[in-house]
Amino acid sequence: MKIIIFDASTLISFAMNGLLPELKELRKIFKGKFIVTNDVKKEIIDKPMAIKRFELEALKLKQLLDEKILDLPFSLGIDEAEISKKSNEILGIANKTFFSAEKDIHLIDSGEASCLALSKILSEKNVKNVIAIDERTTRMLGEKPENLKKLLRKKLHTKINSKRENFKFFQGFRFIRSAELVYVAYKKNLVKLKNGLVLDALLYAMKFKGCAISGNEIEEIKKIP
Repeated sequence: MKIIIFDASTLISFAMNGLLPELKELRKIFKGKFIVTNDVKKEIIDKPMAIKRFELEALKLKQLLDEKILDLPFSLGIDEAEISKKSNEILGIANKTFFSAEKDIHLIDSGEASCLALSKILSEKNVKNVIAIDERTTRMLGEKPENLKKLLRKKLHTKINSKRENFKFFQGFRFIRSAELVYVAYKKNLVKLKNGLVLDALLYAMKFKGCAISGNEIEEIKKIP
């Protein structure tokens, strides 16, 4: 079985762009499960349900959970306590990996940490998985920590040091963004709009709603046959 673990950022990108029907169709053809952790559920459903501005998107995402388009980790036989323990370990390491002269740099929160935790647990069980996440920091921590150090220095305008021994802990994760998922939906003819500009519109819509992807990366995706 293959697993896609969804962070809040990716699901919010789909919801804000009105593309949850396409996500639903993707799940139907996917030979595996779409999983959200309880921490992510709190971010996309429980908390926004009480905020009028975000209530509609939260209801739509709750419906996907009710319809089993999205599943919780217990459906895989994974205990919440196990995820929570691993998440706390990850938070402790991630948020002490980079630091300035004044303080440690806070990189990730409980939602992202729970996705990383579940991914590690599944990988230890030899279950293939990928984390769907639009947020740049978490992906860079796993893929290009040295580049993340440069980015932090640029954003914070201060010298950033790092515990390089922590980098190895975050190796091995696999990530995918909403832009890449919507590309798959487009190529699988799951998008109802039929126009030569649709792919361009889809990719830029994701970018402008929070997906960390550059214009150059979008142009490269559009060239993929």
